[in-house]
Amino acid sequence: MAAYKVKVATGTDLLSGTMDSISLTIVGTRGQSHKQLLNHFGRDFATGAVSRCTCAVCVRVCVRCVCACVGRQGWAQTLSLLCGLPAGKTAAEDTLPILLEHRQEEIRAKQDFYQWNGYIPGFPILINIKATKFLNSNLRFSFIKTASFFFRLGPMALGFKLRGLVDCKQSWKRLKDIKKIFPANKSIISEYVAEHWAEDSFFGYQYLNGINPGLLRRCTRIPDKFPVTDDMVAPFLGEGTCLQAELEKGNIFLADYRILEGIPTIELNGRKQHHCAPLCLLHFGPEGNMMPIAIQLSQTPGPDCPIFLPSDSEWDWLLAKTWVRYAEFYCHEAISHLLETHLIAEAFCLAMMRQLPMCHPLYKLLVPHTRYTIQINSIGRALLLNEGGLSARGMSLGLEGFAEVMVRALSETTYDSLYLPNDFVERGVQDLPGYYYRDDSLAVWDALERYVTEIITYYYPCDAAVEGDPELQSWVQEIFKECLLGRESSGFPRRLRTVPELIRYVTVVIYTCSAKHAAVNTGQLEYTAWMPNFPSSMRNPPMQAKGLTTLETFMDTLPDVKTTCVTLLVLWTLSREPDDKVPRGSGCRRGWAYSKYRSMESLRRRLAQISHNIRQRNKCLPIPYYYLDPVLIENSISI
Repeated sequence: MAAYKVKVATGTDLLSGTMDSISLTIVGTRGQSHKQLLNHFGRDFATGAVSRCTCAVCVRVCVRCVCACVGRQGWAQTLSLLCGLPAGKTAAEDTLPILLEHRQEEIRAKQDFYQWNGYIPGFPILINIKATKFLNSNLRFSFIKTASFFFRLGPMALGFKLRGLVDCKQSWKRLKDIKKIFPANKSIISEYVAEHWAEDSFFGYQYLNGINPGLLRRCTRIPDKFPVTDDMVAPFLGEGTCLQAELEKGNIFLADYRILEGIPTIELNGRKQHHCAPLCLLHFGPEGNMMPIAIQLSQTPGPDCPIFLPSDSEWDWLLAKTWVRYAEFYCHEAISHLLETHLIAEAFCLAMMRQLPMCHPLYKLLVPHTRYTIQINSIGRALLLNEGGLSARGMSLGLEGFAEVMVRALSETTYDSLYLPNDFVERGVQDLPGYYYRDDSLAVWDALERYVTEIITYYYPCDAAVEGDPELQSWVQEIFKECLLGRESSGFPRRLRTVPELIRYVTVVIYTCSAKHAAVNTGQLEYTAWMPNFPSSMRNPPMQAKGLTTLETFMDTLPDVKTTCVTLLVLWTLSREPDDKVPRGSGCRRGWAYSKYRSMESLRRRLAQISHNIRQRNKCLPIPYYYLDPVLIENSISI
């Protein structure tokens, strides 16, 4: 007889623990111990409790690790909590029938608990909202985060109410009054935006290093729907050149908002709102500035759709640019932010929970990047995509229109577009100077890809190991089916066949759930607090003739005071830094063998060097770009 001493520790999160019966069985290659009940009189598994027991086994076994986790109370199911080897194990490595049975039981139980639910037709299928009440501690907000989230929101909302902002349905009387919304929330960038928002150079800069830096494309031919001529734009291209020459040099760029075309608007505060799907042509000049040179406020040219130019009257040109910034609001909030990070990450997470057992190496690799994502998405749906929420009270398109933008975008989402290095090449911006978002994102991507490569090649030494892992293939298949809705044109794989394919896939998942979100989320308040730079609604139709815009009509077109405050209140709440933030590279070490610690340490060193490089570069920039500084990147989408 051999006796093994086992220590069982209960988690320290609020409400961790259970009143259920917990038993222990030690399994070896030549047999297993009897099932031994660990309970004693009273509540053994209270929050933070540590209990010890001795288990007698007839055959000597080598126990590399025993690790029991007692989670939140409230699970109705009885789950077999696997105490997997530190390095994680694929199903092919678990040859004992009882261990394979445990894997299958765990997956069946999680699939019964975490269920898909069709939220809106054409949307990624998301988690059944009822299940969020019983999320485990990795997915559900901690008490500190929950309290701080709503503590911040409540006083700020009350302050708006007491100042009469959320009840005022009138136009802003003066532009400078908008600064009074957040008098105490200032940064270098927010102040720069408020001072320079009307300048053409800053308008163009935002396409490269603002909060929606993935839309601009190099233009090699002027589209028929945008009949810009050389005579129109020649004065803005510099001496000794013409539009065709600049096209051939690769200096002309296009921002096309066709995805917004034809979506109906709603009424806000008793007034009909308006909408457009503009086109904007930009020129990258020898001074290194991206400058707008032509704007059309419709996808259909005609006599009632003039092409606005920098030489037009001050207010005509400014209002045309503001309409483009309005379109940016929807492409950013609906597509780049909510769909391409939050909702797609939730699908990645839910498929992982349903198809990978906790002892699977991919589960161990990915679980730090799912922390709080389902919880914040559930809150976001209540704030954004709900009757009476932000989309219904603060946006021209309302709930149905906002959702329609995402449905259209998902129908065009491709696997290649999520593969970052390919995206820059496909848009023709891989060599554009001053594109700090591109430089920083590729540096972070490279660090992540190296880390993922080290982990994946350890567990999958050959292509056959990838193709022969049924749990991995079920995870990939479920993402294709539920997130991409089985759309073949998306290019998302139904299964993975080689090690490089798996490395690319996992890197896409981790980058989407961390750095990609940081790039589009962290700067939200800095770029939106000055509302004219990022309006969510427009109260007058797009201009159909030149020379009619004045300061008064400009102010009357912008969102009213109430709409402005409702929108900014939510954006302020959702862009605040988490109180229990886990930075990029601070992944959980539990469950990894020592050799994998070294991979994590290598990742941290690379990220530290990237952070140093970014901070050194920013010292020389008038507008620092720090949204992809690894120190500021959250490990998961938690806000």
